[in-house]
Amino acid sequence: MIDTRGLSCPMPVIMVQKAIKKDAPACLEVLADARVAVENITRLANNSGYQVSVAEADGEFTLTLKK
Repeated sequence: MIDTRGLSCPMPVIMVQKAIKKDAPACLEVLADARVAVENITRLANNSGYQVSVAEADGEFTLTLKK
């Protein structure tokens, strides 16, 4: 799980990109609190071959990336 809450772009995207390049996980969860981070992470994940599902609760987002 990657926790990007409280960070501004591009840091959330960079953190996810490093995890994808390092481990190429089949599944990865990301916590975010900014809609722009959700959009940018989703774009990165899609371009890297992942499908993304997003759940929102109390202004925070949980992204699940799956190959």
